[in-house]
Amino acid sequence: MNLLLKHSNIQSDASIKLTGSKSETNRLLLLQAVYPNLTLGNTSNSDDSEVMLKALETKKEVIDIHHAGTAMRFLTAYFAIKEDREVVLTGSSRMKERPIAVLVDALKQLGASITYEEIEGYPPIRIKGKKLSLNKVSLAANISSQYISALLLVAPKLENGLELTLEGKITSVPYIKMTLALLNEIGVQTTFIDNSITVNQKSSIVNQKATIESDWSSASYFYSIIALSEIGTEITLSSFKENSLQGDSVLVTIYKEFGVETIFQDNSIRLRKVNHAPLAIHHLQLNNAPDIAQTIAVTCFGLGIGCQLTGLHTLKIKETDRLLALQIELQKLGASVRITEDSLSLEPSSIINKLCTINTYQDHRMAMAFAPLALKTSIGIQEAEVVSKSYPAFWDDLKRIGFHFSEI
Repeated sequence: MNLLLKHSNIQSDASIKLTGSKSETNRLLLLQAVYPNLTLGNTSNSDDSEVMLKALETKKEVIDIHHAGTAMRFLTAYFAIKEDREVVLTGSSRMKERPIAVLVDALKQLGASITYEEIEGYPPIRIKGKKLSLNKVSLAANISSQYISALLLVAPKLENGLELTLEGKITSVPYIKMTLALLNEIGVQTTFIDNSITVNQKSSIVNQKATIESDWSSASYFYSIIALSEIGTEITLSSFKENSLQGDSVLVTIYKEFGVETIFQDNSIRLRKVNHAPLAIHHLQLNNAPDIAQTIAVTCFGLGIGCQLTGLHTLKIKETDRLLALQIELQKLGASVRITEDSLSLEPSSIINKLCTINTYQDHRMAMAFAPLALKTSIGIQEAEVVSKSYPAFWDDLKRIGFHFSEI
């Protein structure tokens, strides 16, 4: 489905309810699988979470997780400890290009039985579940936090818990802390001191319910919409916490510099555009929140200001090479963009080319990050249905607040 987003004005004072965080949901779905007396509320309705849930429930030997990178990492660890179960984890053609060796090697250090079905270091992988009694493992600290979280989530079910050493400077600390906080909430004892993490063994937990906070990554697109709107425009989003576990909650601070005020009230946030003179060029280190890099880059372009975004090395191995995709699509619109292996530089510009069509590269965040530019000009979005990976109701919610679009 290709959409043409027409030059739009949004309805102020709209309210949107966002479903639970994909990151929290997928972690808790795995914990629920190992502790069945854990019940969940406000789970994400994203494709990724649906894939995760189905994979955990299926009895099939071959499990296809499509594009769901989080599911691939978490399920690799889960099935490694699932005694008397043998599975093959596979996915889309892009998933087969995304490395998994770091996690596989770590699990093998603990005694896991995992082999590659096609190319060494990449899915599909065959996992023969077994009891893991070894409890010490080391990982490079600058890898994707999903590898680390995958190990931490199964750690309490290891025979002797886990002692994990991270070597070097740690990437994405908030996501690691999110995982540990969720473990703590269900009664698992953990420590995180310097570069050493320990998770104690816990065979069972008491009956309890975990209610999942709404997704800050999904909220980022509304921050961009408000930033590109007229002064006084407001949107209310629910349900959010001021002391969020999610790294992307840094949006509150970042978008203040783009004139977006965040007001916490009654389990919701109200976003308001206020009069603010932005910096000519914004310098942001995003290693703790790389998923909002695309949104920020497009916001800056729409406002005619520049940005220097660093700490983006994990974007090269996402659904697409997000740095390259951003460069290509922003240049279509008239932007001057430079990228390196871990950074993006955007020059200030008042030019926005009209009626460009954005290639999403089967990446949900490309579609949603560029959509707010419809407040500035008409814009096409290819494969718009890809948003279902994390936010199935995205286009419906945009229509509710005043965006106009049609299929092309």
